[in-house]
Amino acid sequence: MRVLDFTLKILTFCGCWVPDSWTSSYKRVIYHVHTFFVLVLVNTFTLSQLLDIILTVDNADDFTDNFYMLLTTTVVCCKMFSMLVNRKNIAMLTNILTEKPCRPLESKEMEIYYKFDKGMQATTIHYAILVETTCVCITLTSLLTDFRRRTLTFRAWLPYDYSSPVLFYITYAHQLISLIIGSVLQVACDGLICGLLVHICCQIEILESRLRRIAHEPDILHECILQHNRIFDFALTVNEKFRFTIAIQFMASTLVVCFNLYQLTRSTTTN
Repeated sequence: MRVLDFTLKILTFCGCWVPDSWTSSYKRVIYHVHTFFVLVLVNTFTLSQLLDIILTVDNADDFTDNFYMLLTTTVVCCKMFSMLVNRKNIAMLTNILTEKPCRPLESKEMEIYYKFDKGMQATTIHYAILVETTCVCITLTSLLTDFRRRTLTFRAWLPYDYSSPVLFYITYAHQLISLIIGSVLQVACDGLICGLLVHICCQIEILESRLRRIAHEPDILHECILQHNRIFDFALTVNEKFRFTIAIQFMASTLVVCFNLYQLTRSTTTN
């Protein structure tokens, strides 16, 4: 039994979770190189947008166009750092759910577990489809418009002149690849944190099922007490390790909504 298997596979793709089967030092070095590559891609993309705001932007319209995307990429960077820093904590939390007293034993408990775990997997898949569909639309639109005009998909300050074909293709590809990887990172991080919260609800329902059996199986009372304490410790750990990430996401989402409203009012006024 593996908790949040689909989400952990996405984290593996993003460079935030070393596959369990990769035990040899050679494979782990390769994976660390992959992690470094993803880290450089996402952070250079964010840095180029930040420098554009500081050094190039000189009016409100350009600022809102750039800052909207900068918020998203900054959140992606924060989430990736959070995943990398909390690798051991993620492993500890997922292991808790597969060990006694949290591990489901009876058929009824397994049914409860699969209801929550499969439900979370379906939600993550739907979320991933929604996010990646948006990325595909942005990519196709950019290829049909920006690429033909030799302009980048997103505003950016770069320390070189990308007017030559080779440099333009490299820079253009860098932005689109960073966009896709960043979107996958968003799905992975959101899926993990939400999945852990969902499994807290799962453990509460399993505990409720066990408490109903105490009248017929009084011996499980001790295990119920242990599980109750473990659920509290689990919830406190999730809150402690990921509250900064959740707070950053909340603030960024609030600002994104505000800038969306500003752009809507601006377009309405223009029309």
